[in-house]
Amino acid sequence: MDRRAKSERDTAIMETLKRSAKDLLGLKLTRAQLQAFENYALELTAWNQHTNLTTILDPQDILVKHFLDSLSCLSAINRRHNPKRALRVVDVGSGAGFPGLPLAIMRPDIQLTLVDATEKKCAFLRHMVAELGLITARVLHRRAENLGWDREHRGHYDWAIARAVARLPVLLEYLLPLTRSDGRCLAQKSEGARTEIQAAGRALAVLGGEVENVLSVELPGIAEPRHLIVIKKVAATPDGYPRRAGVPVKRPLR
Repeated sequence: MDRRAKSERDTAIMETLKRSAKDLLGLKLTRAQLQAFENYALELTAWNQHTNLTTILDPQDILVKHFLDSLSCLSAINRRHNPKRALRVVDVGSGAGFPGLPLAIMRPDIQLTLVDATEKKCAFLRHMVAELGLITARVLHRRAENLGWDREHRGHYDWAIARAVARLPVLLEYLLPLTRSDGRCLAQKSEGARTEIQAAGRALAVLGGEVENVLSVELPGIAEPRHLIVIKKVAATPDGYPRRAGVPVKRPLR
């Protein structure tokens, strides 16, 4: 594909993102935001040539499975919090920046903390934070279990979010310790969301959470709906949680 054809294709894809975000999610992207998403897609593709960030690299798939999927989280967040109010959000296991970076592009008021245990992915995240000029975002090379015991982060965030990190009983042990009282956790799930919720009953009871809502999101070209599981922090997470690194996966609360 020559340079002109590629430019025309990329422009068409960004216009599709603009239209889809408005039609599906009620979000209005500015020209600057569309440019940020275009730059993000280009950098993601370039870095993936030497760093394993994602298997999703087709431009149309990036639009739907990364950008729109991430922005769908605002369907839950905007219900609870006015866009004019600053929010503290932590994205656990952020990987290539999803869902956190698209949320920060869309809502510059978000004070975003991106957390990942892999330094190569953190290098990409730091690069994108600088490239996109996200002055209220930071990147931490940490394990979620260790972060949950850090006084700066424990009980600090309005929203703790994650996508494709772990099954819900495990994920809650990562997220709930980071969430403030009356804050929210958000887990993005595909099929099997209801089954995971049933399996997470003990984790919710022990860690101080309760399921507040489950929102279904239809994305173009994806047969199965996505689910946003919203967990409300109703009680303090007891001392002893999260357990030491690796234990939540080996011995989930069930």
